[in-house]
Amino acid sequence: MKQKLKTLIEKGLEKLREEYPFETMPAVLLEIPKKENQGDYSTPVAMGLGSLLRQPPRKIAEKLVKALPEDPAIEKIDVAGPGYLNFTFKRSHWNDVLKEVVLKGPAYGRSPVRKGIKVQVEFVSANPTGPLHVGHGRGAVVGDALSNLLEAVGYEVEREYYINDVGRQVELLGQSVYQRYRELDGEKAEIPEGGYLGDYVTEIAREIRKHSSRIPAEQERIGPFFSTFAKEKILEEIRRDLKFLGVEIPHWYSEKSLYDSGSVDKVLGLLKEKGLLYEAEGGTWFATSRFGDDKDRIVIKSNGDKTYFASDVAYHYEKCVKGFQRIINIWGADHHGYILRMKAALSALGFNSDLLQVLLLQLVTLSREGKPVPMSKRAGEYVTVRDVIDEVGADATRFFFLLRGTDSALDFDLELAKKQSSENPVYYVQYAHARLCSVFRNAEERKVSLEGDIPDLSLLSLPQETALMKQLAWYPLLLEESAEALEPHRISYYLQDLAAMLHQYYYKTRIISDEMELTRSRLYLSRGIRVVLKNALEILGIGAPEKM
Repeated sequence: MKQKLKTLIEKGLEKLREEYPFETMPAVLLEIPKKENQGDYSTPVAMGLGSLLRQPPRKIAEKLVKALPEDPAIEKIDVAGPGYLNFTFKRSHWNDVLKEVVLKGPAYGRSPVRKGIKVQVEFVSANPTGPLHVGHGRGAVVGDALSNLLEAVGYEVEREYYINDVGRQVELLGQSVYQRYRELDGEKAEIPEGGYLGDYVTEIAREIRKHSSRIPAEQERIGPFFSTFAKEKILEEIRRDLKFLGVEIPHWYSEKSLYDSGSVDKVLGLLKEKGLLYEAEGGTWFATSRFGDDKDRIVIKSNGDKTYFASDVAYHYEKCVKGFQRIINIWGADHHGYILRMKAALSALGFNSDLLQVLLLQLVTLSREGKPVPMSKRAGEYVTVRDVIDEVGADATRFFFLLRGTDSALDFDLELAKKQSSENPVYYVQYAHARLCSVFRNAEERKVSLEGDIPDLSLLSLPQETALMKQLAWYPLLLEESAEALEPHRISYYLQDLAAMLHQYYYKTRIISDEMELTRSRLYLSRGIRVVLKNALEILGIGAPEKM
């Protein structure tokens, strides 16, 4: 419906051009009004055009109304406020929408509007130095749901995990495991400064000890062996935990491979050819400040080691040459300072820095009985994503991670996530779907069927029924807008609203009654609601149970 209405308004603007010969066609934005008396859809297009033409926006709005072609689905068009156009549709239009929902079923809401556009979503990318904590879990769920959402509107999506498997943190991991290994042999050992203290380090050391014949005899090779073994073991656990969370990432890109393939040297060579590298303080610097960064960045240290930034630049260069038209990274909030330098690097290499979009995840805090739960990866006590899944389940974990936008801190209430009541948002939404499944089982027992002709939908005359149909109609628009804003959490808001409307309708209305045709009409509406509940839950990667 959105596209149809947009086309209608654009035709009206073309006709308006005969009186006001404006060169550039204004963008047509459609909104869903917050108040019922403001119509079903609204557009501020006349206000922008009024400013451009130096005419009163309300006058332009009134002229635009007269220029619009007639549409049998529209009941009335009002000019409101400073120049809004509010469109109200006929009741029969909402009946047609309901038919479309039921007819399309699982495909309802999906569209090819972004078909052919390649986008990469890189998410999680946690260092392989310890188990996934809840911050990583939030990133995993947001990235997965966002990828689902982008695919729903036609994007060709590649999901990727970038493995930081070289550098100081991996060396410290190996040293930490080695020291725990020595302790298991009764030797006195000490974890190096900045090393890792979690119980998982001892578990890895214990596993190595079971296969001690695999340890190289040469002393100088012991360090790399422990680092590699520990890194691979942790990556194996990360993959397992992501699977429990319902997250599948087909592409895993190793930082080490950038060095092995020569990509880092290649990109540094390109920058050198452009005159963007210089020597200072014993190291090699990249003049990113010429491209909007707040200062230049070192890429080769005085000891000859390349920095993480050097490999990051090579990694993003590889993304660009692969032809992605959007590159979306999901990072922790502590990486805020990396955005400018990475965009500067892309510009320096000749790419449009707007290709890169970064979502910054704010902190997640866990609470239990009003007390915060510690989450330090290096300390001995912490809570992993797997701990949370084991306690509250994967569906609740995912839904709670999607209750807020990435720019908001998230308080994850473990006790609330376990409640089987309307207080728990995921239970409330899933129960709406299960409730409708129960209604259909009841209808089947009573031999009431929707087979055959479509019921008389004009019998759905209650205000709640019209409101429910409107809510279903707005779902495709929600998917498009949420995808463009990179905000999958909007789907969780929508689901809570739809579930609330359904529960209220159920309590106040007898869906199955002695009036057969009315019963069939209400079952048809119920089928449409069930379709959208399931489709939206699927975008979030959450199950739609038939019984609870």
